[in-house]
Amino acid sequence: MVEERADLKHILQLNLAVIIISTSGTLGRYIELSPFLIIFLRSFIAIWALLIFCKIKGLKLNFSNKKDLLKVLFAGILMCAHWLTYFQSLKLSSVAIGMLSIYTYPVITTFLEPLIRKTGFNKMHLFLGILVLFGVYFLVPEFSLDNQQTIAVCFGVGSAFLYSLRNILMKQQASKYNGSVLMLYQMFVVSTLLIPVLFFFDLSVIPSQLAPVLVLGLLTTSVGHTLLVSSFKYFSATTASIISSAQPIYGILLGYFILNEVPAVNTIIGGLLIATAVFTEIFRSFKK
Repeated sequence: MVEERADLKHILQLNLAVIIISTSGTLGRYIELSPFLIIFLRSFIAIWALLIFCKIKGLKLNFSNKKDLLKVLFAGILMCAHWLTYFQSLKLSSVAIGMLSIYTYPVITTFLEPLIRKTGFNKMHLFLGILVLFGVYFLVPEFSLDNQQTIAVCFGVGSAFLYSLRNILMKQQASKYNGSVLMLYQMFVVSTLLIPVLFFFDLSVIPSQLAPVLVLGLLTTSVGHTLLVSSFKYFSATTASIISSAQPIYGILLGYFILNEVPAVNTIIGGLLIATAVFTEIFRSFKK
């Protein structure tokens, strides 16, 4: 099994990736730009950062076959749609709601990975995934599309589905190619798809938002997501996704200290259920 090769170093690497990526929620709320413009700038900055890193490290940028390249390019399309729906969820709600709703993706991965990769079904993963899903249940005040928070959760769950598919695709490629190279190609796809935003949005406001956008592009995207993709070499997509569910916990803390967003009681309950699933999976992975 892939997980049996994971040791403390790899678990720490994955959790470092989780902490870094968790800044996306606070930055998504903090940056006063359209989600389309944020994602374009984020990916464009990441392209140059990753390209310079790959050149310094002497990493090969080519793929051994066309099929692998097409999979990575498709993963880039999924990544673009995932980010757009995720940031729309953040704009409609709060860091807590946006980040917790997207973390239905572990339970989605639990069902999708055995079907797509033809792997064995783990009953414990199903239990942990349901626990995460039950935690998200506490986020929705009422199941009505007239409620903005409910719409935000719907965007978050849709984003989770896209993210799950992307991660499963990257799991298949992580054992063959460097994580930075995989992210570079995906960022190229994202920025290419969003070039039209340069003609439809007011670009004069970008300079005032440049600092947080740079943090989002350089730290959150280039460093965080590269570490995450690299960790797929040692964990199944399901295990990585469950451990990554700690992101909302870190994100909510950042939202509190930076944006002064205080989560409601039901949000805290949902977060505790998610955290239980996360630390259970971390313990299981370390024990293996």
